[in-house]
Amino acid sequence: MGEPAGIGPEVAVAAFAALGGAIATHPLRLVGDPDVLRSCGAVPGDAIIATEARAKRAPGQLDAGNNAATIEAISRAVALALEGKAGAVVTAPIHKAVLLQSGFAFAGHTGFLAHLTQAKRAVMMLASGALRVVPLTVHIPLAEVARSIDRALIVETAEITLAALKRDFAVARPRLAIAGLNPHAGEDGQLGAEENAVIRPAIEALRHKGHTVIGPLPSDTMFHAEARVRYDAALCMYHDQALIPIKTLSFWDGVNVTLGLPIVRTSPDHGTALDLAGSGKADARSMIAAVRLAAQMIDARAR
Repeated sequence: MGEPAGIGPEVAVAAFAALGGAIATHPLRLVGDPDVLRSCGAVPGDAIIATEARAKRAPGQLDAGNNAATIEAISRAVALALEGKAGAVVTAPIHKAVLLQSGFAFAGHTGFLAHLTQAKRAVMMLASGALRVVPLTVHIPLAEVARSIDRALIVETAEITLAALKRDFAVARPRLAIAGLNPHAGEDGQLGAEENAVIRPAIEALRHKGHTVIGPLPSDTMFHAEARVRYDAALCMYHDQALIPIKTLSFWDGVNVTLGLPIVRTSPDHGTALDLAGSGKADARSMIAAVRLAAQMIDARAR
């Protein structure tokens, strides 16, 4: 259900209704406080997996008293997936600041999911029909990006991405594009040293392992239509370098996918939108896309 005060419960219930409670052979279930979910629309009783912790929905008004139910909803859904009783987990947005008031020890869903599943490392991908992107560094200041990238991190992230393209997206021979950090990908060292010192050696190491990788590419010319046909996903050096192009191309149907987990997890590519909660204006398209993609990933893993 995500944050009870945000649009998460609304778009979850709306997606359930829009999809008729199932996608092909995959039935849908909602996890959370039943009163919160039913306050957002009619939901059959057997479609809700109720949390023991309770929550109160006051649209737009954060309440740390709801945190236990928010966290339990995620934990229960993940446990069901790990036990093989659920095929995938689709999470509605959470509000990190209010969760921190209860001692939540993670920066967001991704770290918490890695903890729950004991994954070595979780990687964030944003995916749509037009583009798939992975930011190498995520929620850090831009001033820290250059010193945060290294060859090992690039190689590890690239290999997690390439493996996911095969397993979760049914791409038989995945092709990865890797962006440079600096303008014009460093202009052969004239506009920055990171491409020659770090990024290009990582690419060579990946090629030596037999992977199909191109780059480092200038980020201002790698996202137009003709460029995108050359690769199946793009690995970018920092948050906005990855998210600006996909949110420009696919604002309403972009999906957040967590790679590197033993389970399938997706989420809509938006936040809690407290200002919209309860207004009837929340758009469920990204949540519907997240549920559809989760079902596609389940099917891809079953092949």
